Amino acid sequence: MARRPCSLSALGLVSCLGAGPAETWRRLVAGDASRLSERTDLAPGRRLLVGAVREPLPEVPARLARYACRNNALTLAALSQIEEPVRAALARFGAHRVGVVIGTSTSGVGDAEAAIAHHLRTQALSPTFFYDQLEFGGAAGFVAALLGLEGPAYTLSTACSSGARALASARSLLALGVCDAVVAGATDSLCGLTAGGFGALQAVAEGITNPMSANRSGITLGEASALFLVTREPGAIELLGVGESSEAHHMSAPDPDGRGARDAMEAALRDAGCAPEAIAYLNLHGTGTPLNDAMESVAVAGVFGERVPCSSTKPLVGHTLGAAGALEAAFCWLVLQGRDGEELLLPPHAWDGAADPALPPLRLAAKGERARAPAPARVMTNSFGFGGNNCTLVLGEAA
Repeated sequence: MARRPCSLSALGLVSCLGAGPAETWRRLVAGDASRLSERTDLAPGRRLLVGAVREPLPEVPARLARYACRNNALTLAALSQIEEPVRAALARFGAHRVGVVIGTSTSGVGDAEAAIAHHLRTQALSPTFFYDQLEFGGAAGFVAALLGLEGPAYTLSTACSSGARALASARSLLALGVCDAVVAGATDSLCGLTAGGFGALQAVAEGITNPMSANRSGITLGEASALFLVTREPGAIELLGVGESSEAHHMSAPDPDGRGARDAMEAALRDAGCAPEAIAYLNLHGTGTPLNDAMESVAVAGVFGERVPCSSTKPLVGHTLGAAGALEAAFCWLVLQGRDGEELLLPPHAWDGAADPALPPLRLAAKGERARAPAPARVMTNSFGFGGNNCTLVLGEAA
């Protein structure tokens, strides 16, 4: 039986590269890291280079004031870009047939930090803070309440694979016949909790993250929101394959042999029904931490050798944590959308070029590199989270 399509019908996104697909694509393929900025308020005594969103964010409507936090404002900035097709799906299928799946790891923690600071200064509760801003389910509840959606609405939080798993979950809702359309993706916002946590792990780079380099020293933090309208109707770009694994090697360290990462990639290829040779581009998880890059390079080399062009886009936007899987799926969506004849223009791997001789060599995409990819092309993105929460997605042009 032929598999029904799972179309990524529309995309809204915001990151430090800008708002919307066109602006993001222009800076992405240019390898523009100039949008990173310094913050001194996230970690005491440190100036951190971060991928903060610069654009003014929309205000959460007054009727939904209990959801008014930066995380949901980022979500609204992405959602507003796809509101028309979402409302069209709502009119076509009915409110009970449209669901919401959002990934996050921070939710409204930044606003909770501000509320705690207010209480310490004044001994009074902040009049603008509500628990709905902080709870993980807040983003999905906000989107459902804003649009009047009555289908399943829930949030996933599996660390840095949250956004990818949200898209996988949306596909399952469609395949099971529970929904006809799903708003799916992820949002994370910068906050002191994550800056302090990764700082305590000595995992934050002093400057721009430098993935796969012998000089890599950690992550650059970022924030973003990327949301798709996912439907069963035929579309130009589809979610073809999902591979998930949980090797549970360690609370924060990956399996050094890359076993879980390789399992996820191979499962995604099987699910998509394609061989490794069919993948035209791979977006690496590529955090720039010593352990992740060592593990991922072993896994990628084991599946692809040096054939597939790949890159980490985190030096351009930072590691957006719970949003990373959805944002990097969005980058793959843009790669396919940006087809030029028989070629795909690729996001470059931004680094210092100092290859680590201890890592298996990979084909890291140079600025301006193109991949020959006759239609229908297939691309892959990796997302690996703490505790061995791994998720790989294969996106492709409709046949």
